[in-house]
Amino acid sequence: MSKQKSQKSLDEIEKYTIGHYDYHAKSFWLGTKDHDVSQNIEAFLQAMPKNKTLDILDLGCGPGRDVYTFKSLGHNPTGLDGSKEFCLIAQKYTNCPVLHQSFLKLNLNKSSFDGIFANASLFHIPSQELHRVLCDLHQTLRPNGVLFSSNPRGNAEGWQEQRYGHYMEYETSKNYLNKAGFEIIHHYYRPSGQPRERQPWLAVVSQRKN
Repeated sequence: MSKQKSQKSLDEIEKYTIGHYDYHAKSFWLGTKDHDVSQNIEAFLQAMPKNKTLDILDLGCGPGRDVYTFKSLGHNPTGLDGSKEFCLIAQKYTNCPVLHQSFLKLNLNKSSFDGIFANASLFHIPSQELHRVLCDLHQTLRPNGVLFSSNPRGNAEGWQEQRYGHYMEYETSKNYLNKAGFEIIHHYYRPSGQPRERQPWLAVVSQRKN
């Protein structure tokens, strides 16, 4: 277990990680806007009621690629990101609500969303804060609401250049989710069709327990 971090250290983690994305916002958008995450979006939506317009929070929405997809599918998405530059791009690209909030200082209303799509975002939360943030997400979901998370696999925590990451395998992720009041529906590894050693991403679909 890593040493408990001070508030100053947590503030620095947010400052430098968000700063990295602010600085690289345009190149990040160009490099990721055509990424195929349809498997993740399908797994997320399959776990929720069909033939219903869903209120979805895209947590760590980046420049808005997936917000745009959810909107095109007839849902009501809201983006959220700590990067001001990402929020500006996402707002212009999607014309949807985009909240400029950091993960460690979320300010979300209770029971506001049917689902939360956290694609490649939760791993930026330091381990000592993850339970608290997951509890915040649990509260902003409606009963039986669904949380999708996709993160790099691993068993490490720390800096990778100017970004902070907390990398977990399935059992560790499951423990965090269960303690925060979520029940795992299913999980899988990406990219599909590859041997496990070539699947660096873990995807987990979980549901708020009432």
